[in-house]
Amino acid sequence: MKGGFGPLFLWSKNLINSSMKTLIKTILCVLIVYSTQVISSSLTFDFSNPAFSGEGYSSHVLSIEQLQYNRRESVKDDIASAAAKEARDAKNTTLAKFVTNVESRIFANLSKQMVDNMFGTNCTEDTDTDAVECPLSGTATLPDGSTVYWAKDTTAETITLTVTDANGSITQLVVPVGDFKF
Repeated sequence: MKGGFGPLFLWSKNLINSSMKTLIKTILCVLIVYSTQVISSSLTFDFSNPAFSGEGYSSHVLSIEQLQYNRRESVKDDIASAAAKEARDAKNTTLAKFVTNVESRIFANLSKQMVDNMFGTNCTEDTDTDAVECPLSGTATLPDGSTVYWAKDTTAETITLTVTDANGSITQLVVPVGDFKF
């Protein structure tokens, strides 16, 4: 290295060496500072499932129980809904509608006959004696086991209607005859 570039080369070499030394020192300082923070943090492990950790276990069990209860109730509701739909479909057939209509007309006719007998509009006349005979009581038994009994009290001018249902409970109506003139 002869010539004029020798001292410049040495000077630039010294400059690069001192810059490198400063850069290395800076990098080491930064690494030391940050490495102490990494070393000082602790590594911990926690179970995220409360069944294993024990923290929040009671609420975990309650939520599981609530989910199971909701599923059971949903199944019960679905079964009840299906049974109700089946019953509605069975009542909605043409035959079921016909039978219901016939029953309704029979009960309407039966109740009309009973009311006619109660209020004396369906009395029998004896043509030989010109006597009019009206029944003073009557009984009807319904298909469900209920009975309807009526009795006319001619002195008090009332009709007592007693309905006894299949369970044995009694409902009684007293109707004044004089107030119902048609």
